[in-house]
Amino acid sequence: MPSPNARVLVWDWTVRLFHWLLVLGVAAMWWTAEQGMMDWHRRIGLTLLGLIVYRLVWGVIGPGTARFARMVAGPGAIMAYVRDLAARRHRPHFGHNPLGSLSVFAMLLALVTQVSTGLFAVDVDGLESGPLASKVSFETGRLVAEIHETSFKVLLALIALHVIAIAAYLVLFKDNLVRPMVTGRRPQTDFDTPQPPLRTPLPRILAAAATAAATVYANLAIGG
Repeated sequence: MPSPNARVLVWDWTVRLFHWLLVLGVAAMWWTAEQGMMDWHRRIGLTLLGLIVYRLVWGVIGPGTARFARMVAGPGAIMAYVRDLAARRHRPHFGHNPLGSLSVFAMLLALVTQVSTGLFAVDVDGLESGPLASKVSFETGRLVAEIHETSFKVLLALIALHVIAIAAYLVLFKDNLVRPMVTGRRPQTDFDTPQPPLRTPLPRILAAAATAAATVYANLAIGG
């Protein structure tokens, strides 16, 4: 039997760093757009591009709880989990639960749309534009800009749902989902069986980081 004080690593440090940098980045992206600080808006957008590319690569080569393949849940598993929640039955998952996985995929899709459209977006008077806007026509750049604005509204809605879900788990099930995303750890007693240790080999971290840096550099180089 595990010690009542034993804790197990659920989230590796790079996933946690990505999460909190993303929180800051999205807030800064909104603020700089509202204040008309478009040079900083573009810099932050490129930073977010690097973060997203890192996470996409890490979702393939990272440790267990970071991998997308592990997060995919079928309709049956999702419905069973929803029925358990409706019946006020909840057991912490080692990683994302089925609904949490859907939230991750939805937010990543919204973020990819937001950042990729920002690369080509052009404002109404054509004075401000993304780093790759010169590669498309003005009409295309305006269309992309409209998608950019809409995708941000979708992203805000997803973030609101995410925060509401975190609050609901805390209030209804006394499960603090924020703490593990800060410390990376949960009590071993949360789980029925001992969990394998998460390993974050440095070569894989460097490979994901290099891919992210190369993507950002390529966009800067192509944009001129």
